[in-house]
Amino acid sequence: MKPRVTPSDLAVFLSIARHLSFSRAAVELGLTPSALSHALRGIEERLDLRLFNRTTRSVALTEAGERLFARVDPAFRDIDDALEDLNDFRGKPVGTLRITSGRASTQIVLLPVVAAFLQAYPEVKVEIVDNDAFVDMVSSGFDAGVRFGERIEADMIAIPLGPYQRSIVVATPAFIKQHGKPKHPKDLLGLPCIRHRFPSGVVYRWEFERGGVKLETDVTGPLTLTDVGLMLDAALHGAGFAYAFEQMAAPYVEAGYLQAVLDDWCPHYPGLYLYYPSRRQMPAALKAFVEFVQALRK
Repeated sequence: MKPRVTPSDLAVFLSIARHLSFSRAAVELGLTPSALSHALRGIEERLDLRLFNRTTRSVALTEAGERLFARVDPAFRDIDDALEDLNDFRGKPVGTLRITSGRASTQIVLLPVVAAFLQAYPEVKVEIVDNDAFVDMVSSGFDAGVRFGERIEADMIAIPLGPYQRSIVVATPAFIKQHGKPKHPKDLLGLPCIRHRFPSGVVYRWEFERGGVKLETDVTGPLTLTDVGLMLDAALHGAGFAYAFEQMAAPYVEAGYLQAVLDDWCPHYPGLYLYYPSRRQMPAALKAFVEFVQALRK
């Protein structure tokens, strides 16, 4: 008689299914990728079914794996909710809070809030996963995320996580002297600009507004990057005009390394939001963090 598949086996399966990555699942479970692969192989042998199709580059659920995930994942979440209920009997929340956030969002707003939160709740651990791409929060095992309001799915609960933000156009004084100072967003057309490509593959169109007039400019240039911080570094090296968060660019502008242009076309806009799925039982660590964020804004 073959050994039965245990709940710990199912936890291994769920972690791989949520991440679709042996390396990330191994980190979550505290195992090596090779040990995790061996464990999965044992589970599949006991079930006499292949649960994942895997190559050196990708991991994907088979039809049998998808069916098992659909049945088991909600059950394990119910167990997690039941365990979270026990936090009502503790003086302070404990556990790990997993947050997905873009790198710039983390630097600008999230890290200072998390640092203060950890001082108030020393028994809580926070893991921030730097990811500018959209992820399925529930299936990926995240408790919350940080994004701009217009990019948050409608079925999420969202609360403001910081002040209004502003993006500005900057370049080095020498670059502006060489190429000229634009007076209108359309003047950027034909000038060397540092473009930003999202993980989805879409290239960002720079957004401007003045006197109720909104413009989107599809700038061109020899350099395209996927990280806002690197775009700022590139501008400092004289690679072109960059469209960056004012908070990140301000120290360089104040020091004279960069100069802002089109200032009257760069208004403030609603800032970043903390968002999370609506669940029957909110994890205690997440509940404490949400209340902490709300208290900061009062």
